[in-house]
Amino acid sequence: MITRKDFLKKTSLTALAGLSMPAVEKIHLSAASASPAADDVLQPLVIATWDNRKATDAAMKKMIESGSVLDAVETGVRLTEDDPEDTSVGYGGFPDRDGVVTLDACIMDEEGNAGAVACLQHIRHPVSVARKVMEHTPHVMLSGNGALQFALTHGFVKENLLTEKSKFAWQEWLKRNDYKPVISDKNHDTIGILALNSKGDMAGACSTSGWAFKMHGRVGDSPVIGAGLYVDNEVGAACATGLGEYVMKTLGTFLIVELMRNGSTPQEAVEEAIDRIIKKYNKTDMQVAFLAINKKGQHGSYSITPGFSYALYQGEENEKREAPSFIK
Repeated sequence: MITRKDFLKKTSLTALAGLSMPAVEKIHLSAASASPAADDVLQPLVIATWDNRKATDAAMKKMIESGSVLDAVETGVRLTEDDPEDTSVGYGGFPDRDGVVTLDACIMDEEGNAGAVACLQHIRHPVSVARKVMEHTPHVMLSGNGALQFALTHGFVKENLLTEKSKFAWQEWLKRNDYKPVISDKNHDTIGILALNSKGDMAGACSTSGWAFKMHGRVGDSPVIGAGLYVDNEVGAACATGLGEYVMKTLGTFLIVELMRNGSTPQEAVEEAIDRIIKKYNKTDMQVAFLAINKKGQHGSYSITPGFSYALYQGEENEKREAPSFIK
């Protein structure tokens, strides 16, 4: 019986258009072939990193109400950005090592449009600023003070995002001054959320305050299109969480969507993306995780180490699930 290690070793020698592909038939999927048959009933779904069931619930309700996948993902992320108990997103997010809360976010719609903000201060809902960037500028990303000024001109309110809880954690960290970006189910980052409606349209969004006590000015993968998030309405969508530097260096979500374009299932694609990171950097003592969906309503989840959970709302069920991992 062939082991998974042998399988990966064998398939890593196979390449298509510069991409190492799982051992599946390489068929280019057109929009029509990737979509469910006309007689099939496509179940809408919303999927999000970590146990963000409140976010998936809000997103599903918004999608049913408005029919818009873009409205759905923005609504789900905004709810998480509002939560002061979530110390890795929005209001209440842990600050950088200078005690400053800086936020990153991006959003993509079903037409391939994208908007992002990086190192944004004082604005509670960076995902909505990202949407404004997408809809009201010729750009994809604004950063720093430019992003702040843009937000203020579009009616966003400047406020202090550093809660007493996060301030206390930062002050305690200053006493130790150790910087260990360990990402787990108890110390996680980023909400990444993907939605699929009954017509087969997809959208996605990401938001984060990044590593706790990071260097001031550090930007992770979350606002980077093709790293923290990628949506191609002909094929599928993917989002990431964990140690963003490795997601950026491998353009993980773009890779996943391209793997699905060439015949991989969402599960095969996320596993290959994780395997690429491990193979290239020979590093398994940190966490990176991916979620993916395709036009058929299938999804995939995978992480390097155990402990990555996600929320899936499909059909009548909105439930927390545990993702499989490379390290058992």
